[in-house]
Amino acid sequence: MPHQPDHTGSDVTGPVDLVVMNGRLVTPEGVYPGGLSVREGAVADILRPDEHPPAHRVIDAAGRYILPGLIDSHVHFRTPGLTHKEDWAHGSRAAAVGGITTVIDMPNTMPPLFDPADAHAKAAEIAGTSLVDFCFHLGVDEARPELLTDVTPREAVSAKVFMAGHHTAPHVIRSPDALTRVFATAAAVGIRLVLHAEDDAVFALLDGWSGPAREYRDYESRRPRTGGIVAVAKVIELVRRHGTAAHVLHVSSAEEVDLLSAAAHAGLPVTFEVTPHHLSFTAADTARLGARIRLSPAIRQEADQRRLWAAVRNGGVTTIGSDHAPHTRTEKSRPVSEAPPGLPGVQELLPAVFTGLRRHFPHDPVDRQLSRLADLVAAAPAALFGIAGRKGRLAPGLDADFVLLDPSATWMMRAEDVAAKCGWSAYEGWTMTGRVELTVRRGEVIWDHEHRTFGTPSGQWLHASPSLHPSSPTTAAVRGELSAD
Repeated sequence: MPHQPDHTGSDVTGPVDLVVMNGRLVTPEGVYPGGLSVREGAVADILRPDEHPPAHRVIDAAGRYILPGLIDSHVHFRTPGLTHKEDWAHGSRAAAVGGITTVIDMPNTMPPLFDPADAHAKAAEIAGTSLVDFCFHLGVDEARPELLTDVTPREAVSAKVFMAGHHTAPHVIRSPDALTRVFATAAAVGIRLVLHAEDDAVFALLDGWSGPAREYRDYESRRPRTGGIVAVAKVIELVRRHGTAAHVLHVSSAEEVDLLSAAAHAGLPVTFEVTPHHLSFTAADTARLGARIRLSPAIRQEADQRRLWAAVRNGGVTTIGSDHAPHTRTEKSRPVSEAPPGLPGVQELLPAVFTGLRRHFPHDPVDRQLSRLADLVAAAPAALFGIAGRKGRLAPGLDADFVLLDPSATWMMRAEDVAAKCGWSAYEGWTMTGRVELTVRRGEVIWDHEHRTFGTPSGQWLHASPSLHPSSPTTAAVRGELSAD
């Protein structure tokens, strides 16, 4: 049995608000039988199997796993300006059904979130509609990189750079000089960059030679791995030069995994994410399913999928994010050259990844697989984006965010199960292994599978802590240099 953490008895008298008993706790120390207690929205104690303190409410986990509330660090909830595709009410419901209790939203909205001051208006618009807690990624405006010098963890946990664009991401940084300035500024002020790392110039060159794809069987070859490999090589070199912390999103190819793993091994502050979509589908599926799984980056070959799974299982990948990016059925029905990339995924993240782990590695213990999943979708994103003081683990004093998961349940994904506003899923018809039975955010049940009920939309805008320290030159000096240019 894994080592159990020391019991930390609460020094507050009287019944706690909630006790969860008879579960299998997934903690940083391992997986073991026990439970937890909750007081005023925080974990009060981690309980041994024989501990049953007085409580106003008791939940019997009945042998199911108690995971920390998951963190999806890559969602597009489309607020403001694109709420015909998705909105916070629907997106946060989809998150809760999938065991997600915290999301970090991307900036490519209308208007985009470029100015840190605008984060406050966005949070005010969301208030009262979100079941889950949330943070923001800031966008990077090529024309105004000096805005990075004003951002604090209150407004955003990172800055997003698009090195290639598409329908809902038109703000691409194409100029090498501008990209260099962004990396230098981010390093100076101590903010992490998250990157869509594909090279727009590579794609433009290919389009000028062969034209855009006219059939979905040609889509992957028109947006090939070359774009990602070239862009990742550029990112690694800029990190080497400036010391910028960089997190590469939705890595799709084996070569990118190898480059980024080698860079991290060399001591560079580089990390990367994979998505359930790239783990679940191949280019052959794109040819068959078309726009339903059209992504940017494109879904690649079986060999790439195997390399991604190896990095998930054995190490290398830092986070798994859904890249939840819904579009309407009408938008997805446009001609191949016009249909937007992206699909819903926040609800599907946990079941899709756990199902994949069971299918690809059936002999691995469930305890090990769920521990790895909790690290990639809870502890690691919490640490990376400055919210580990509240989120990411089951530990006394942290927010009482947790998920009851039945790992043996099998069920089929249906269109009527989709909580996202778009009303469809690329996983319709899939037989999933593992089902979220209960999702709890700060001690409140926000999804109850048995009764098919949601909680109250009282999600909070989180005040993150700095996850990096500014390097030299100082922020003031950088601001002065930018003003002088």
